[in-house]
Amino acid sequence: MGRRVSFLGLCFWVCMFCCGAASADSRGSSGEEGTVQVTVSVGKSAIAEIDDDFVCATLDWWPPEKCDYGVCSWHRASLLNLDLSNKILLNAVKAFSPLKIRLGGTLQDKVLYNTPDLKQPCTSFVKNSSALFGFTQGCLPMARWDRLNAFFKESGAKIIFGLNALNGRTISPQGPAVGAWDSTNAESFIRYTVSKNYTIFGWELGNELSGGGVGTRVTASQYVSDTISLKNLILDIYKDVESKPLILAPGGFVDSSWFKEFLDNTPKSLDVITHHIYNLGSGADQHLVEKILDPTVLDGELATFSNLQSIIKSSASATSAVAWVGEAGGAYNSGRDHVSNTFLYSFWYLDQMAMASTFDTKTYCRQAFIGGNYGLLDATSFIPNPDYYSALLWHRLMGRKVLGASLSRSDKIRAYAHCAKASKGVMLLFINLDGNSTAEVTVVNNGTPIRNHRHYNFGKGIIQFPQDSNDENVREEYHLTPKDGDPLSRTVMLNGNILAVSTSGEIPALNPKNVNSSSSIVVAPQSIVFAHMPYYAIPDCS
Repeated sequence: MGRRVSFLGLCFWVCMFCCGAASADSRGSSGEEGTVQVTVSVGKSAIAEIDDDFVCATLDWWPPEKCDYGVCSWHRASLLNLDLSNKILLNAVKAFSPLKIRLGGTLQDKVLYNTPDLKQPCTSFVKNSSALFGFTQGCLPMARWDRLNAFFKESGAKIIFGLNALNGRTISPQGPAVGAWDSTNAESFIRYTVSKNYTIFGWELGNELSGGGVGTRVTASQYVSDTISLKNLILDIYKDVESKPLILAPGGFVDSSWFKEFLDNTPKSLDVITHHIYNLGSGADQHLVEKILDPTVLDGELATFSNLQSIIKSSASATSAVAWVGEAGGAYNSGRDHVSNTFLYSFWYLDQMAMASTFDTKTYCRQAFIGGNYGLLDATSFIPNPDYYSALLWHRLMGRKVLGASLSRSDKIRAYAHCAKASKGVMLLFINLDGNSTAEVTVVNNGTPIRNHRHYNFGKGIIQFPQDSNDENVREEYHLTPKDGDPLSRTVMLNGNILAVSTSGEIPALNPKNVNSSSSIVVAPQSIVFAHMPYYAIPDCS
């Protein structure tokens, strides 16, 4: 049963959105030992659409004293102490042009802003096991906020700021947070931000306070009232600003009844409904590696994505809000060293981004850009971990329109398709979870291999290339593999070449290799392949 779940999951979302993908050729058969023949059929129309800047990452508030399972992995990666002068950090953000960055996390609901209205000392977080979230209240000095915004402007980042949603509430031990949100300090902070002409793409209210909450919780009815208050604040403060920021909430785990009540009552106040994902469980789980390589575990989030889209579409208020994954780190409590920062983690990461895309998720924010064991950058050296390059390739290659893709056989091969970004044709993503078998993939249309044909039939429609097309014989491929074939390596190779920053901190070029379009796409054991087929023209990708 386990071997078929991945295929059933793919069929589920393909059918769910009436993607119109051609049925898979079921004639795939094993070739020589260690090689499997696979066909993939790509749908002729889009089943979903993502933001052009779909890839997002977070910056958190955790101080160096944040430790999990005896390991302190955050170092100086907090918004309050991160070295913003580091060249690798700057170049790593600039490489996306732009990268959405969500500022927030657990401690955001204990942050005060040192604006003139604050009538108490601006103190740092102090570890206290008896305090909510394990730390005392913290504070953001405006001088630090100024410096952060200078960095964001230089790097071209698009910022989403997570506001403290617990201010003014009474929190009972092991119980809910009661009372209305006191927006006084937040209002002063937002007014300061606007007065300095800092550009904020969105303001998000709270972190993991929805449903059962983490640490504490707020009822849906109260969150509705508080979100409306935030919306009214933004309308007032930004009344003379042409570009208005988005309103996002609640930044928590999907709870059907809570989310439904919230959406039903915020039709004009909410732009984005954000949810969090940690579907691999605890970072201390000794079976974390096995989970990442298990298609049934990866497919476990299909139900969450489907459920949220159903809630949005059935909203009594006909909400216009769209879904984002506001935070996803795979394994919670900072991930796991020697797993979350290795090549292996890209199997989970790319698969989850691709899966989220098929359910019309507009943006996917990775926890974290730097910090913990799951940072895209190493928390001390700032050297990119393998997932950084996976994210950058996605950002540069995968277009907005999502296509259906179905496989002739599942095993441990995962396949996803988008229109290519900033170019014609189709971009395919293949993930081979199998450590023993090479997959030789043939892309088909109505059972006919797509190679270098001048035109293709889609029912009654015919797509024909211009006669001067020079791309019909060439396919661009990006093969990601771990150094020495070890999936737990922290060094990734692109088409056989190690990816590493230069001595001056420059991000390396990510160049494809050209392959004759008549050949199969070869996906080595436990590897990842992006394949661009410029000669495969379909109506929605024109």
